[in-house]
Amino acid sequence: MQGDRVLTLSPFLKFLIIMINRRHIRLKVMQSVYAMQQSQNTDLIKEEKFLKYSIEKMFDLYVLNFQLLIEVQNLALKKIELSKKKILATKEDLNPNTKFVNNKLLSQIKTSVSLEGYVSLHKMDNWVLESEYVKIIWDNLSGSELYKQYMSSTEDSYHEDQIFLVNFFKEIIAPNEKLADYFEDSMISWVDDIPFVNTWVVKTLNKQKKQNVFALGSLYKDDDDKRFVSSLFNKVMLHKHKYDEDVREKTPNWETDRIADIDMILLKMAITEFLQFPSIPSRVTINEYIELAKDYSTTKSGYFINGVLDKLSKDYTETKKMVKIGRGLL
Repeated sequence: MQGDRVLTLSPFLKFLIIMINRRHIRLKVMQSVYAMQQSQNTDLIKEEKFLKYSIEKMFDLYVLNFQLLIEVQNLALKKIELSKKKILATKEDLNPNTKFVNNKLLSQIKTSVSLEGYVSLHKMDNWVLESEYVKIIWDNLSGSELYKQYMSSTEDSYHEDQIFLVNFFKEIIAPNEKLADYFEDSMISWVDDIPFVNTWVVKTLNKQKKQNVFALGSLYKDDDDKRFVSSLFNKVMLHKHKYDEDVREKTPNWETDRIADIDMILLKMAITEFLQFPSIPSRVTINEYIELAKDYSTTKSGYFINGVLDKLSKDYTETKKMVKIGRGLL
């Protein structure tokens, strides 16, 4: 994350986990530019609305994961209550192990006002309508070695409960393919968001403290990041046609139609940052687009992007087309 505003925040707000970083914002913008290019759509306003909507929906995915943890615990509690009502109830049925249903971190999540308020406001009843996924996760958890070890432990501490819940999410929920398929079917843009959101769920669980109420993270670090979404998207779309010649000059051995579509988009996004965003260091821009190229383009794209952007950066600096302001600008 850029900047350090935590010092100006209240003691409560400083514990909030920021959801989206600039790399993921760049990824979402790249996807929108690519979608418009492939469909030959020219409606910038409509695509910008969808871009913002797809980012906002990431928060739904974030919340759904915490809801799922709660619903798995609720299912475990229901099973305990049903076992007590058996006609031939065993001693174990009548005196069940309640370690999981009394998990202290889960109790904080369950009583969270911010979580309950978000769920109520957005009418999120996914796990009521799709309760089979709750059962799938419960079956995987209850049959796991992780669960058996936790339930047999005599330790009774917040720390143990927290470690267990983090591992429950990392080992049982995050890698579940059926659950991933459900998420991807629910929202097409979640395909690339799932790993990112999973990381933030784990960070949120790890950073929770015994003495604090559980609060959902914040989607954006600040208003600057929120504005960055629209600003980057619109400036790329409005100026990208101007950069074809610049790219051609730095790739003399390549015909532009031989450059991968994603690579060309990433180059033009980076050029936009060079020329239109004076506060973003050129080295930060180059590093960010190298990483995106590695993850979303060809195996050699990272090297290609690095070489072209390095040449462009030097050229723009020498000709004074690129002027950067602020600290740490290279």
